Amino acid sequence: MSFAGLNAKPPVPIIAIMKEFAVRPDPDDPRLIRRVAGIDQEGKPIETAVVTERPLTLFLNGREIVTMMTIGDHPDYLAVGYLLNQNMLVPGDSIVAVDYDDEIETVVVRTDRETDFEDKLRKKTLTSGCAQGTVFGDLMEKFDEVRLDPKAVLRTSWLYALTRKINTAPSLYLAAGAIHGCVLCEEDRVLLYMEDVGRHNAVDKIAGYMHLNGISPAGKIFYTTGRLTSEMVIKTVQMAIPILISRSGFTAWGVELARQAGLTLIGRAKGRRFVALAGAERIVFDGDPRSVGDEPARLARKASLAEEER
Repeated sequence: MSFAGLNAKPPVPIIAIMKEFAVRPDPDDPRLIRRVAGIDQEGKPIETAVVTERPLTLFLNGREIVTMMTIGDHPDYLAVGYLLNQNMLVPGDSIVAVDYDDEIETVVVRTDRETDFEDKLRKKTLTSGCAQGTVFGDLMEKFDEVRLDPKAVLRTSWLYALTRKINTAPSLYLAAGAIHGCVLCEEDRVLLYMEDVGRHNAVDKIAGYMHLNGISPAGKIFYTTGRLTSEMVIKTVQMAIPILISRSGFTAWGVELARQAGLTLIGRAKGRRFVALAGAERIVFDGDPRSVGDEPARLARKASLAEEER
């Protein structure tokens, strides 16, 4: 299977041409979820859904880079996004092909010239990310160079609409749990929704999609179901997206880096509630929290037994 010809295109505004949920999770895909039999706490037989997990080995031209554990969808976007967020691809690099072989679980990204990434393979940082938490090269490389849009805004009416749409959309999380999600949004519209066993994989898929399809970060909002760690903040800043939202909490370094970069950082966004610890000047309070209901308990569940859905 080949994804040849997936070259980056010039960034263009997409709100008028890209439909909502252009990419979204598919909980009915048998490759991503399987049913497994077991017993419960009373010894009664049960059957539950679990997400799949499989290796994907990434090559850049002729060099093996890493083997990642992933659910297996969108290997092209994951590969390109990983290389971008590891700074192994730079703006001058032109991608001429992305080739994926399902049988040997390998994806190869080919560029029009040799890339200089050997030094990054020698220096690595273990991060707090789950599944695969290694960042090659300098963790802060390019971080100080990014200038986020100071005119970007987040209306609370958009925030309430987005969290409702994201939390109620069909997903692998609602079907089986044990997975992270990342979402690219614009105003109150959900554009891309990616899931994976690690939040870094999910954000890399979105970065790869944006690069290969020429999507500008201007006016975009990034949402994640995971913690607001230093890694999530750094990747969001590298993607030049000025607003990062999560239903989860913060780490101290994540907050410090967000303030340093001028990133709007919002956590614990559930129902009518949220907390902003950086970039609050971008928030426009046009939504009435009293008109927003509390998040239904079923949306906070982690498992997928039938009893919990009633």
